[in-house]
Amino acid sequence: MWATGSDDHGPAASTGARRPPARRGNGFTLIELLVVVAIVAAASALVTLAIRDPQAATLDREAERLVALLESARAESRASGVPVAWIPARATDAPGTSGTRADFRFAGLPAGLAMPARWLDEATSADLLGARGLQLGPEPFIGPQRVLLRLGDRRLELATDGLGPFAVVAGDTATARP
Repeated sequence: MWATGSDDHGPAASTGARRPPARRGNGFTLIELLVVVAIVAAASALVTLAIRDPQAATLDREAERLVALLESARAESRASGVPVAWIPARATDAPGTSGTRADFRFAGLPAGLAMPARWLDEATSADLLGARGLQLGPEPFIGPQRVLLRLGDRRLELATDGLGPFAVVAGDTATARP
């Protein structure tokens, strides 16, 4: 029986059964805290991986653009039967005829075909590995060729085996290479 003065007048009070003590809602269990910490850790890891170095993204855009330009000039060379070369500018090169300095040029293309001559980012530069210029045609087999793009401390290498198109062959690196 319940003690006198009990305010419980339900059926359990008349049978003498005891009620289990109520669970306190004052805190979190250890499992709940561990789940929240795991979710926060996973979310912060994903955000950290998703944030990309803007310099690396710019270099990737430059590489994709250069591959498209090289393949376009290569196709034009093969279609017209005229030898075409891509030549990057050196720091000692004089400004072009319009007074602006060209970052690179396509030698041998018809005069009516205007191709870009500037990088998207002024700090971008290119070095040819083993040659002064890339020979883009008109022969279907042009021989293996490589270009090293630089932007700050980042490097990206483009290459062809002579039959296939130019493509990125080495991932973005921050190591200094010649």
